[in-house]
Amino acid sequence: MDIQTLTAFLMWCTIINFVFMCLSFLIGVFAGDWVYRLHCIWFPLPRETFNVMFYSFLGFYKFMFFFFNVIPYVALLLIT
Repeated sequence: MDIQTLTAFLMWCTIINFVFMCLSFLIGVFAGDWVYRLHCIWFPLPRETFNVMFYSFLGFYKFMFFFFNVIPYVALLLIT
């Protein structure tokens, strides 16, 4: 695999993961009650705990997104 192919791969991974991250945020903001009710069917937990878990997930996803997609993509752009 050459550098151009890897750069293109990481570009598309970055775009797709960014869309998923934005979609998750929008679902949490605009359909948070529905998501909470859906998850309470399987796991009974208070709303405050659900909010902490949801925003922790978004923070972890954002960290992993930058660490595994954005930073390698920018590094490859800098060396080519």
